[in-house]
Amino acid sequence: MAGLLTGLWPLSSQADGGIDALRARSRAALARHDPIAAEVPLREALRKGASEDALRADLGAALLARDDRVEAHRILDKGDFTPDTAALGWRMRGELAMSEGHLPQAGQDFDQALKVAPGDADLWVSIARLRFTGGEEAQAQEAAERAVTLAPRSARALAMRGMMVRARFGLRAGLPWFEQGLRFHPDDAGLLVEYAATLGDMGRNRDMLAAVRRLAQADPGEPRIFYLQAVLAARAGRSELARSLLQRTGTALRDLPGAMLLGGVLEYRAGNYAVAAGLLERLARLQPGNLEAQQLLARVTARSGDNRQVVLRWDAVARQPFASPYLKVLVARSWLALGQKARGQAMLASAGLSRAGGGAAGEAGGGRGPFVSIPPDQPLGALSLRYQDAPNFAGVAVPYVRGLLAARRGDQARVVADRLRDANPGASQAWLVAGDVRMLGGDPRGAVAQYEQAATIRFGEPVLRRLDAALRASGQPRAADTVTARYLDANPQSLAAMRLLLAAWREEGRMAEAAAMERALRARGV
Repeated sequence: MAGLLTGLWPLSSQADGGIDALRARSRAALARHDPIAAEVPLREALRKGASEDALRADLGAALLARDDRVEAHRILDKGDFTPDTAALGWRMRGELAMSEGHLPQAGQDFDQALKVAPGDADLWVSIARLRFTGGEEAQAQEAAERAVTLAPRSARALAMRGMMVRARFGLRAGLPWFEQGLRFHPDDAGLLVEYAATLGDMGRNRDMLAAVRRLAQADPGEPRIFYLQAVLAARAGRSELARSLLQRTGTALRDLPGAMLLGGVLEYRAGNYAVAAGLLERLARLQPGNLEAQQLLARVTARSGDNRQVVLRWDAVARQPFASPYLKVLVARSWLALGQKARGQAMLASAGLSRAGGGAAGEAGGGRGPFVSIPPDQPLGALSLRYQDAPNFAGVAVPYVRGLLAARRGDQARVVADRLRDANPGASQAWLVAGDVRMLGGDPRGAVAQYEQAATIRFGEPVLRRLDAALRASGQPRAADTVTARYLDANPQSLAAMRLLLAAWREEGRMAEAAAMERALRARGV
């Protein structure tokens, strides 16, 4: 063995002790979610004279699996790959860049990998993740489809396809993909995590618990076990247990939006408002369109007594017709606390209430008002300069659109929004912005067309709220009911859809249906 290591490692055709066998053992260890077992023999081989280029890709994969980005950079960036490892090597470089938020660099690395291995299903899964992270949701779905076509039984490909279908068509549609993957790979941690999470979001908590137990048996070191257990505990009202379980994940899930949201809720319940605000603020920056995070952050801010910050930051958001009645009530209470009775009462009326209140009635109120512009947080001149440098990026264009709308330059805002949409036709957010500008310009039918296109890409609650409002504003209440009911069927635990239907049925005089929905909401504790 020592002779092979010192003299013949570069020859990949060696028998059991050769490079190919060593790489195979390392990859098998990674498949068992044991990056240490994958790394140690590679290090030993390098110490005994093995070619660094021949092992660089696999060692980088092992280092990334245990989240050692510094060492992964040192290994992956300092040399080349052999022809038979180039596809993996470039993919690992892309994964490393993506983990650090360097999406353009990740795209370049994946392009290099594609030149070597265009039929690599794992590479197409990585490309799907990159595109989805970058907002190219339609292109992400295409990449996930390609991965499954190339490897119909791949655990990673089926998990990614399930996630894409879930984002586009809802929880019920995504579930069969995870179930299919688990038939082939009953102990795969990635599939079990997504399967358990989907079951939980559908309200099937017992089935979720069974899936989490399977996950704990298959991969006891998987940190998402504690996260999923924390979710179950929180839903059962055991907040302290949930908080303790979430803390056991350490820093492993620090960038997981769901963990940030749950952590914010649990810290709020524990009275740690500053900690909760920090988590939710970070999530709101990461996902500016996450209305649930915005609402919870507003709640924490209000509870801490900063009513002025609540109205400054969320008054315009609360005046949107797609804003939840609960957010409207929060803002209304802050206006009242600041002595602004007229503004507070007007916001309560928009929420469907005549006075400050809470509970299920306040949450389910259905007042709808016109769209209003959310003011930007920078002067229009500064936003314009940033826009000139990167006109096709949502993070730059959307604030500029808001600035133009606040300055009553609606025609120019529409041009900017449409340019963003045309440059990013696979991004649901771009279609939402184009729809918002039309709603603000008094063109609800034009907005419906934009929102419907967004829904074909990713039909989540931000799209649902806008599409429901636009359909009703354009005189199509029955169509709005149909769309919202379809969303609720696909996502049976969606409180937003339930409240929208409750409000609509009340307005339409469908009292029997409204009473049934009220009972359903009460059964969920809201």
